[in-house]
Amino acid sequence: MNTPRKGRSLARSPRAGRPPQLPRKARTVAVIGLGRFGGALALELEAQRTQVLGIDLDEDTVQSFNGLLTHVVRADGTREETLRELGVDEIDVVVVGVGNDIEASILIASRLVKFGNTEIWAKAITEPHAEILGQLGITHVIRPEHDMGRRTAHLVRGGMLDYLEIEDDFVMVRTRPPEAAQDRPLGVLGLREKYGVTVVAVRGPDGAWQHTTAQTVLYAEDEIIVQGYKDATEAFCLPRT
Repeated sequence: MNTPRKGRSLARSPRAGRPPQLPRKARTVAVIGLGRFGGALALELEAQRTQVLGIDLDEDTVQSFNGLLTHVVRADGTREETLRELGVDEIDVVVVGVGNDIEASILIASRLVKFGNTEIWAKAITEPHAEILGQLGITHVIRPEHDMGRRTAHLVRGGMLDYLEIEDDFVMVRTRPPEAAQDRPLGVLGLREKYGVTVVAVRGPDGAWQHTTAQTVLYAEDEIIVQGYKDATEAFCLPRT
């Protein structure tokens, strides 16, 4: 059977045969649910030269991704038999983009755990939903609206240009150097001892990011990347009043 060209829509029917499988030479990702979250994720993966198998039950959604993904299939992702026919049980990474239908999300996740896929990522829309996914054994649970709300709240407070939560209590922040970090070498300032943070990179007016050293001097117009425990990092970055 010939492998379809990129973007061919593989609509499922009771008599349809097993669709062509994605080659295992390159890293492949299956995205089940091509809504706003799953669709955006699938397109970004394709842009990064990752092969994507997109799966959605809605025909219009499937057609909208025709020509954009390596393969896109109209299929019911809650059915174990269907997932096996599509080869999802053999794919490196699977993302459950279904969020609004919690029952379907949990059912799909349970199928994937049974398959033993190397990596499973799943979207959750509520805390109980996330908790159930975690109890199933899903280690990568994403709550896009919740996570974006928390991130935006930190930015709105001021003093930060970008905010990344690595773990619940450890963050990386892009910010301007506060006055206490300006005009002297980092090795002299002792920011880790005084404030509990580490400045790991700096970008000057020329726009090029560079690793910092003990000899690096920061200026008010620079941008810096700071990492540390959340409370300490936020206290370091927030404007002094």
